[in-house]
This record gives sequence, structure tokens and C-alpha cells, in this order.
Amino acid sequence: VTPLGVKGLGEIGIVGTAAAVANAIYHATGVRVRSLPVTIDKLLVD
Repeated sequence: VTPLGVKGLGEIGIVGTAAAVANAIYHATGVRVRSLPVTIDKLLVD
């Protein structure tokens, strides 16, 4: 809590974003990426 009595809530909205993007990449390419950042090298796996 800040001196003004405000709590930060900005992080809550972004928690699932990376997982959603990784899941969309999986559905589009069939390649499961389990570490960030997602790079082209990680997608070009045999």
C-alpha cells in the first residue's frame, strides 16, 4: 500500500498473457514453446 492508500493491481491483468501467446503459437504451428522469449529458432525444431 502506498502512502496514498493505493494498492498496485497492474500485474494481475498480464499474468496469463505469455501463456495465451504460447498456446496460440502451439495451435498455429504445432510446436510447443515452454520458455520465453519465443524466437524463430525455437519454432524451427525438427
